[in-house]
Amino acid sequence: MSNSLEQQIAEYQLWREQLAGTITDYRDWLELTDSSDAMTDLRLYDMAESVKNDRLILAFVAEFARGKTETINALFFSDFKQRLLPCDAGRTTMCPTEILWDAKDEPCIRLLPIETRRREDSLALLKKTPAAWTRLRLDINSGSAMKETLNVLAEQKPVSMEDAVSFGLWNENDLSMAQSMKTYGMVDVPVWRHAIINFPHPLLKRGLVILDTPGLNALGTEPELTLNIIPNAHAVIFLLATDTGVTRSDMEIWTKYIRGHASRKLAVLNKIDMLWDDLKTTAQIEAMIAEQVVSTARKLGMPATDVFSISAQKALLARIKGDDALLKRSGIEKVEQVLAHDVIASKHQILRKTIITETGNLVKASRKAFQPRINGARTQLEELESLRGKNNDVIQSLLSRVADDRKLYEASVRTFNQGNQKIVQMGAALSQQMSLQYLDQLLEQSRNAIGNSWTTHGLSLGMQALIREITNLAARITQHGLEIKDISTELYQLFHTRHGFEERKPPQLDLSRLLASMTMLQQTTMEFCEDPVNMLTEKHFLVRKFFLTLGEQARNQFELAQHEVDIWLRGLLAPLKLQIADHKAQLDKRTESLMKVHENMESLQHSILEIEAQQSTLQNQGTALDQILLKLIKMAKN
Repeated sequence: MSNSLEQQIAEYQLWREQLAGTITDYRDWLELTDSSDAMTDLRLYDMAESVKNDRLILAFVAEFARGKTETINALFFSDFKQRLLPCDAGRTTMCPTEILWDAKDEPCIRLLPIETRRREDSLALLKKTPAAWTRLRLDINSGSAMKETLNVLAEQKPVSMEDAVSFGLWNENDLSMAQSMKTYGMVDVPVWRHAIINFPHPLLKRGLVILDTPGLNALGTEPELTLNIIPNAHAVIFLLATDTGVTRSDMEIWTKYIRGHASRKLAVLNKIDMLWDDLKTTAQIEAMIAEQVVSTARKLGMPATDVFSISAQKALLARIKGDDALLKRSGIEKVEQVLAHDVIASKHQILRKTIITETGNLVKASRKAFQPRINGARTQLEELESLRGKNNDVIQSLLSRVADDRKLYEASVRTFNQGNQKIVQMGAALSQQMSLQYLDQLLEQSRNAIGNSWTTHGLSLGMQALIREITNLAARITQHGLEIKDISTELYQLFHTRHGFEERKPPQLDLSRLLASMTMLQQTTMEFCEDPVNMLTEKHFLVRKFFLTLGEQARNQFELAQHEVDIWLRGLLAPLKLQIADHKAQLDKRTESLMKVHENMESLQHSILEIEAQQSTLQNQGTALDQILLKLIKMAKN
């Protein structure tokens, strides 16, 4: 394993732990100063947990026999001094395989039987259904035992055409399938639909997740893999063979499942050792490889700097034997360097833009909201200091002024309560429109529009209707949100005008994420339905699976939007409520201090000392918050 890659992942993990710790410090500060509300506390907890559990997902995609599994072995598992994942001739992973580490579970491999393809449950749901999986323990102390257990990934079994059709795996255009059926009356299919390997490798412990995907046939028959899992990877490593270049099936995988669906893509030409010819000079061989790289980049429409040439087999051999010269010649270290310095850095940047920005904005808002407490303590101290040597008439005058402030405050609170009640009622009506029951109705209507034929035409009509209804709903919700926001703005302005609260503008409800996701679903549907293969050869099983996957995605996005609406409603007046509570506490403290002095002038000094202590505590708390913000700023630069 390259020290650079391992070091970068370790440093990234340390940075995440420090960020999660800073977010937790901020949560503790809010609790200590009674500045927190339930939704903010929950949001900060979620952010800290997401940062701690953040994962870097690398998806390896290729047609069969491109050396994909061997590349994974060479990159990550060479310390076993043998091939850990099966990739011998005729034996390679036959199902999508996720390799990760979950400390809550033991080292094991979970296998989803191919028979589950008859069910309409999504992979996401099946992952939450332990009974659906076959489970095998891994003996991590024995490389040979591990290898033997993991050989189950290569298992196949003969089934009838009826079973192959029910699994959605029969392809009448596949010549090998047709020949097998003609000769044996059976066809081989993978024993397993999906596999998850839970393995305590150091890099996996630090959040790396490896996705090993099989060839074109598996990609084409598992929509959830191509619509959810691969697009969510932080980088896709597309393997090709140097001797064949970009084949027709390679190009189909690239155009259908990677080019427009992955944010970061690397193309890797494997098996360059096939060009190592003792009758050619090193320069001639390097020129041939460079020509292949340029040709591959041109065909894939990507920069040549994102195309790499390696020999995964020689890289694994070099690491097992400790041959540095062979390792360098294998070219794999260049791939590791890009993963270390580009992909990880990109993931790093995402957290900077999202988590740090959001947390930093919350801290800044807390600092602004906290300053009036410090100012109030200072004003109260000045007020008490001014009473030295004064008579009771002056104190009585101040008490009258505080009483007037309280009356005005109480009148404002009554107005606030009326406005808040109206917002609660309108918010409940708004949330009702976002209910999952309503979405289920829309999904059922969409399914009815498709009918029982499960054609691409029906799918297009059904999804268009679903997306149109969700888009219209988002427009209605946004309009209602504007009405609620207007009421909130009036309340913020009331307290700013009457009581000098900081002038704030409540946030607007933003459902752009939901709308963007619906646009993406529509585009995905169009691409699937306009694919000539899908149009000319109606794959009813695949169309149904595709619809179910799209429906699952729509549901996930709808639930996310529902959560965003809930957070927006709960957080709309939260800052104002905190300011009102602070203002009341200050009024109570002023009244209490003045009453004590009014009753006994000798208590003046004691009251002054109390306020001085309070002021000192508040200043220290403000300084602590400033330090938290400073940490976030530094982490944003690292």
